[in-house]
Amino acid sequence: MLYTVKQLSALSHVTIKTLHHYHKIGLLIPREISDAGYRLYGAAELERLQQILFYRELEFPLEQVKVLLEVEPDRLTILSSQKKLLESRKQRLERFILTLEESIACEIKEETMEHSSMFKGFDTEEEWNDALAEQRQYVKETYDYDLLENVTIDTAEMNEQAAEAVRFMNSMKKHLLEGSKHDSEEVRLLIGEHLSFLSSHGHASSPADFAVQTRFFLGDDFHQRMLEDQQTGLSYYLCMAAEAYAAASQG
Repeated sequence: MLYTVKQLSALSHVTIKTLHHYHKIGLLIPREISDAGYRLYGAAELERLQQILFYRELEFPLEQVKVLLEVEPDRLTILSSQKKLLESRKQRLERFILTLEESIACEIKEETMEHSSMFKGFDTEEEWNDALAEQRQYVKETYDYDLLENVTIDTAEMNEQAAEAVRFMNSMKKHLLEGSKHDSEEVRLLIGEHLSFLSSHGHASSPADFAVQTRFFLGDDFHQRMLEDQQTGLSYYLCMAAEAYAAASQG
C-alpha cells in the first residue's frame, strides 16, 4: 500500500510541511512521485519515519539523524539502540518526577526542602553528563567548543553549584515579578552574593565578565530560551541588572 503525503501526515501526526522538509533535505524520500506529482510512501518509508521520530524524541538534530540512519541501516540495531536511549531517559525522568513531587509537597506545606534532596536526579558523573548533553552538543555545534573537554565532574560540587544557580535565578525571578528595578539595591546585593559564591568555588567572575556573560545569554537563542522558560523577560532583566552592577562597580 502506498500513502500520499496527506495520508502519511494523518497517520504519523507529522505535518505535511515537515514531511516536505524531510524530503527536501534527503532525510525521508518518497517511494515514488505519481504522474500527477503526488509524493507516495510505502512500508519502508514508514519504518524510516518511525526511526526518525524516535531520534527526534531524543532531541537529535536532523543532520545527526540522517548520518545515523546512513551509517547503521539495520533497522533492528537502530531500534534496539533507540530503546536503550529512551529507557535511560525514562529512568532519569522518573527520578526527576519524584523529586518534583517532593518539591511540590514541600511548597504546599510551606516547608523548606533539604538541599540534598533537590538534586536526586544527579547522583553520578554519568547523570550530570546526560543532563548537560543537549547544552554541550549545542555549544559544540554552534561555537566549536566542548564544555566538558578534559573536565572531571565532581558531583557534590556540581550539585552545590546547581543549588546556588537555582537560588540565584529564583531570586532574580522574584524581583522581576515584584517589579523591582534592575539596578535596585536588593538586586545589586543578590548579584554580589552570587559572584562571591562563584569566586569561592574557583569560578571567579568580575562584574564586567558577568555582564558580558549575561549579554551572551540574551543574544543566544538556546541560552535565552533556558531563561525565558523560567520566566518571560528574565534574560533581559538579568542582562540589564548585570550591566548596571558592572557600571556601579566601576564608579
